[in-house]
Amino acid sequence: MVEWLKPGAFVGSIVFALIGVVVFWLCFVIIDKLTPYKLWEELVEKQNVALAIVVAAMSLGISMIVAAAIHG
Repeated sequence: MVEWLKPGAFVGSIVFALIGVVVFWLCFVIIDKLTPYKLWEELVEKQNVALAIVVAAMSLGISMIVAAAIHG
């Protein structure tokens, strides 16, 4: 049987993926609280493209850190 088809590996992958999403979400909320304006309002309602690029870069950075921490 292939290694990634084992139930333990599958469940572990799902658990670590959920942990990664939760940590990423918490980091995003913390960054949102630290900024002097509401990120979601600026991005969606005011369509601030420059801020969207900065938030995208921040999201990629946080995602890479979370992935490296989970991967070990």
